[in-house]
Amino acid sequence: MARAMWTGAISFGLVNVPVKLYTAARSKDVRFNQLHAPDRARVQMKRFCSAEQVEIPFDEIVKGYEVGPDEYVVITQEELDQLAPAVTRGIEIEEFVDLADIDPVYFEHSYYLVPDKGGSKAYALLRQAMEESGRVALGRVVLRQKQYLIALRSTGKALAMSTLYFPDEVVAPDELEGIPGDDVKASEREVKMAEQLIETLYTDFEPEKYQDEYREQLLALIDEKAAGKTVVSIPAKQPAAAKVTDLMAALEASIAAAKEGSSEEKKPARRRSA
Repeated sequence: MARAMWTGAISFGLVNVPVKLYTAARSKDVRFNQLHAPDRARVQMKRFCSAEQVEIPFDEIVKGYEVGPDEYVVITQEELDQLAPAVTRGIEIEEFVDLADIDPVYFEHSYYLVPDKGGSKAYALLRQAMEESGRVALGRVVLRQKQYLIALRSTGKALAMSTLYFPDEVVAPDELEGIPGDDVKASEREVKMAEQLIETLYTDFEPEKYQDEYREQLLALIDEKAAGKTVVSIPAKQPAAAKVTDLMAALEASIAAAKEGSSEEKKPARRRSA
């Protein structure tokens, strides 16, 4: 059973909605420990002073910000505490926007909000109003002594909260090298063909169709080795990258292949003879 990681309230005008916060996703990355190969003992990371070449205790460690090569400004914990935002138990809604206006690059982490005691009706009211209006709420919240910009939206019967990157944290496309300029343009026919390919491949989003094949293979390998089986590794063959010599020919071939694939999926299964 999931456990709430934070409790507070959504401030919506003069309405307060008591809520509990849950993580919306769980990372399933396979993590390894570092071992000493000869004896399989865990490798420990120790705090080591590069100048004195000795191990140092934790109470001799301070925080430093590098302002130049080997030049640091030391900041004490007391100074950090003075700058920390006031720890409130509120999600303050400041405005509402259209979800389409938020570029997905701004989204960081996602959570679910669940009504706390006495907040069910106000929670349902806010969720239903946001769903019917098609709007997303923007606000701020303090989690673990850090202030976040957040977006609240209705998803199914729940409210989801996503932390957002601030604008100065997002890399602007203008900073990237190699993006084609206005002088590089596709013909009208090429655009139509590309649109046709997109429509041929269009389908409803079904996330259950996608699996982390690498993780599944890695876990299977771990299970086999843990059971004492001898595993022979066979290098996977990487498909050779196709050379695109004619853009129109490549689009036409892609459309034909996509149509063939979709028609194969729609074919009814053959009956087996008795």
